[in-house]
Amino acid sequence: VQLVESGGGLVGPGGSLRLSCASSGFIFSAYRMGWYRQAPGKQRELVAHITSGGSTNYADSVKGRFTISRDNAKNTVYLQMNSLEPEDTAVYYCNARSSVMGGNYWGQGTQVTVSS
Repeated sequence: VQLVESGGGLVGPGGSLRLSCASSGFIFSAYRMGWYRQAPGKQRELVAHITSGGSTNYADSVKGRFTISRDNAKNTVYLQMNSLEPEDTAVYYCNARSSVMGGNYWGQGTQVTVSS
């Protein structure tokens, strides 16, 4: 199983980034896919997730600014992040989870830094 995040980097306040998570080794379409983040000194928190059926859920802090989507043909989940704020600075992790399939997988993380 592999989840490989990409797209992180340094961006100024108000800027945008698009994260991608390319997955392999499991039945991607059957899994709920999520993005989590962990800032220095803080616990890892859910940013957004998208179910196998396409339903989405967002943390209150990112609603209206971030959009999660998935492409089952490419086994990839995306996180479009707009209007970025310094408080969004964190390592962002991709997660695949299925209680039915019995899997809970994590990527290695990608750093997002929002700073002027």
